[in-house]
Amino acid sequence: MSKVMLITGGSRGIGAATAKLAAQRGWDVAITYVENASAAEQVVAAIHAAGRKGVAIKADTANLDDVARLFKEVDAAFGRLDAFFNNAGIFGPAVPFMDIDIARIQRIIAINTTGAMVAAQEAARRMAKSRGGHGGAIVHMSSIAAKLGGAMGTVDYGASKGAIDSLTIGMAKELAGDGVRVNAVRPGLIDTEIHANAGDPGRIARLAASIPMLRGGAAEEVAEAVLWLCSDASSYTTGQLLDVTGGRGL
Repeated sequence: MSKVMLITGGSRGIGAATAKLAAQRGWDVAITYVENASAAEQVVAAIHAAGRKGVAIKADTANLDDVARLFKEVDAAFGRLDAFFNNAGIFGPAVPFMDIDIARIQRIIAINTTGAMVAAQEAARRMAKSRGGHGGAIVHMSSIAAKLGGAMGTVDYGASKGAIDSLTIGMAKELAGDGVRVNAVRPGLIDTEIHANAGDPGRIARLAASIPMLRGGAAEEVAEAVLWLCSDASSYTTGQLLDVTGGRGL
């Protein structure tokens, strides 16, 4: 049977790049989206063009009922789950920590942390050999912001990703004996629409000089790291936080 990968937040950016690359490497792929059904269907079309099965499922990871329904729909569509890229997340405009609105903090934690934890639980329950699964790989989307504390004005985002780093290490220790490897990628400044959506479309160009490689990264470069962590090529790798930053954060 073909291996199946689920990617939350798979309609754009790093999630979309990972979905397309996974299909090219022989995976069947399910992705989630929240609002942009057209973008999600374009990703599914690319999956089909690579000769693989693909589905798009509308689900907001801040809604825990949506998370539960998502995994049931993946069960129904594919009958198995071999890899989970826990990618969905949000990033807000730069605001001094003392002035960040509590509603923004709650939304960021709901999606980046709580939703990610609950989704990780659902994936682990399906993969763990002690629960009748056949093992698998979970890759969390963290950020170099977890190490740096967030850029000025994004402390809440950095804190939400710091929790993901701890989650990665703890899950890896618990699930290693169950045949489930758990790792995280920590991207730096990656050229996706997330910066424009946060009100700062020129962010990468402005900060490129602070990156040792003197450029922002491409979504496809992060996707390569995710696919490696999901593949048998990383079969002895778990509990790792893989920085994809062009040297930023060293």
